[in-house]
Amino acid sequence: MLIVDDINVYYGAIHAIKGISLDVPDGEIVTLIGSNGAGKSTTLRTISGLMKPKSGKIIFKDDDITGMAPHKIVAKSLCQVPEGRHVFANMTVLENLELGAYLRQDKDGIAKDMEDVFKKFPRLLERKDQISGTLSGGEQQMLAMGRALMSRPELLLLDEPSMGLAPLLVKEIFHIIQEINDSGTTVLLVEQNANMALSIADKAYVLETGRITLAGTAEELASSEAVRKAYLGG
Repeated sequence: MLIVDDINVYYGAIHAIKGISLDVPDGEIVTLIGSNGAGKSTTLRTISGLMKPKSGKIIFKDDDITGMAPHKIVAKSLCQVPEGRHVFANMTVLENLELGAYLRQDKDGIAKDMEDVFKKFPRLLERKDQISGTLSGGEQQMLAMGRALMSRPELLLLDEPSMGLAPLLVKEIFHIIQEINDSGTTVLLVEQNANMALSIADKAYVLETGRITLAGTAEELASSEAVRKAYLGG
């Protein structure tokens, strides 16, 4: 579904992403793990059009989307849930979800997807008229994911969904990510909690200082001694 081919990305003079290539097969969960500052978020931001690569190509469903405007990429069914959630704090939960569907015209489809989001996240239904800035961190993460699902993505990019959440909530969020994948959405997941990410992923890449240093099935990486020492606390 997604092919990232030899992209190089710079912040001014800093070479942040150094010739990364990866692919995300249709229907799978693929995870990018690595320490802080390895380039994981930059990779996602480049795929979703928020940054432009200096060279290389990004192909989504056989279309070259390299350097395309972010809203046009969303219209092609690729959507990102950003790190730090970024809900519209002064708007209600319901208004945030409606904004997720801003490119869509199909009223019946939007109503059905809204229903599905409330089934996946019952807490959002309880708080649908609440101002989003007053939600807890976990609820804001659920809202950010629900809002992205309202665009009906075929590929969902998730940037650090467990960041700052209590362990019980982390389990809940990862369970929901699996549900989203089971219902037909392909997922590219960036996550510092390597244990959790590898437990639900099909395929994984390790990113270190802007380069991919390891790639394989999630199972292979979870049992790799180098990965265990560096990221899994053993």
